[in-house]
Amino acid sequence: MNKAPIYRFAVKCFVFLSILMPLAAHAAPDVQKIYGEHCVSCHGSDRLGGIGPALLPENLARLRRPEAFKTIAEGRNASQMLGFSDKLSKDEIQVLVDFIYQPLAKAPVWGADEIITSHLQHVPSGSLPGKPVFEADPLNLFVVVEVGDHHATILDGDKFEPIYRFQTRFALHGGPKFSPDGRFVYFASRDGWISKFDIYNLKMVAEVRAGINTRNLAVSGDGKTVLVGNYLPHSLVLLDAEDLTLIKVIPAQDKNGISSRISAVYQAEPRGSFVAALKDVKEVWEISYTSKDFPIRRIQVEDYLDDFFFDQSYRHLIGATRGGQKGQVIDLDSGRKVAEIDLPGMPHLGSGITWEYQGRPVMATPNLKEPVVSVIDMNTWQTVKQIKTLGPGFFMRSHENTPYAWTDGFNSSNPASRDAMHIIDKNTLEVVRILRPAPGKTAAHVEFTRDGKYALVSIWENDGALVIYDAATLKEIKRLPMNKPSGKYNVYNKITRSEGTSH
Repeated sequence: MNKAPIYRFAVKCFVFLSILMPLAAHAAPDVQKIYGEHCVSCHGSDRLGGIGPALLPENLARLRRPEAFKTIAEGRNASQMLGFSDKLSKDEIQVLVDFIYQPLAKAPVWGADEIITSHLQHVPSGSLPGKPVFEADPLNLFVVVEVGDHHATILDGDKFEPIYRFQTRFALHGGPKFSPDGRFVYFASRDGWISKFDIYNLKMVAEVRAGINTRNLAVSGDGKTVLVGNYLPHSLVLLDAEDLTLIKVIPAQDKNGISSRISAVYQAEPRGSFVAALKDVKEVWEISYTSKDFPIRRIQVEDYLDDFFFDQSYRHLIGATRGGQKGQVIDLDSGRKVAEIDLPGMPHLGSGITWEYQGRPVMATPNLKEPVVSVIDMNTWQTVKQIKTLGPGFFMRSHENTPYAWTDGFNSSNPASRDAMHIIDKNTLEVVRILRPAPGKTAAHVEFTRDGKYALVSIWENDGALVIYDAATLKEIKRLPMNKPSGKYNVYNKITRSEGTSH
């Protein structure tokens, strides 16, 4: 038998396989599989967002590809985005980066027709009684958002007992907002659903989907209008606060037609207006809600403003960009920048508070990157003090009737910081006590009772709790089991715009 042909065939097969195997070893990673395993749960199968933001080119305009690579590898401060460098190779991360910058085959649409069609009227408008069905003080209630299983609890702020617990839409975001009298609370979910709940009657009144990927909402000072800010589509949506029917959709575009995500919307009641932060263009919008056509006043700013804080008069807007070192102070009357503030790291202005220190008003803000609280003189806009903490924080709260300001340290991977609550003396600007409500578990977000006598702290875990402290003695008085209570909001403190809480 002549074995030469067989030998030649075997040699050819070996050569062919030796060429093919390196190619297979370097074949491009399966991006659909990688995205499905690691990204879908937060960003959605269609990249339109969920718990996390939409991952589309139009929403990534300010994030360059190298920064996107770094974010996937290392995670992102002040978010739930974890790093994947221990799970994915550099090649796998790179194909994810390339994938999220590809436009969708069909652009998502969510305009007036879609909003109108989504509207749900659960209870006829005006049909419910105007008195509470419970005996608790309606102005000393807390709305507790439990993100662990997407519920909310109405809590009696005197007895610290739950009155009612109900299911919410998926992944609420931006904090609930109240009607001026405190009867109604409005929620926004990440996937665009706006819900109106009647606290007096413990019933959901109406719902509407105002966007695909929503940031937050604001309720006008006269209680007539709701403004919703969207990441996707790039729009502002005005709703009738009575029944959440659509009033108007406002495309978020500058004068040159460049569109922008909305970072956040705010109610500026002393001005009779809403204020919107635009993430991708260097403008701030003030929208009058006392005028029938809701005119937009465009204020040009020097840099993108991702986060806002207002003084108590709402004349001055303090804004900062993530990653910047300076904050801008904008006089809303003149529309001009009047000062710069030294704000290192990444201040969380949306959680800032104010009080009087040595006869002058000061603001204080935690920092998402640095273990520091910045205290700023609001007359001179100079730094009074940088108060050192155990780690970067997210929330800060106080009350007019307490000498203390409370701030967490949970925006850190350091376990010695995440379970700590710093108690700052507002007269000395010193940390006078560190509380650990549940050692080893995340402590975050403080809110005070109407009179400021008690402080409620969240244990931000699925087997979490609300821990109630005497605000004077700092002693624990009660603990209520909760499913990852991300925040709790006192009706009175919110509707009166207490200087110790966010607005």
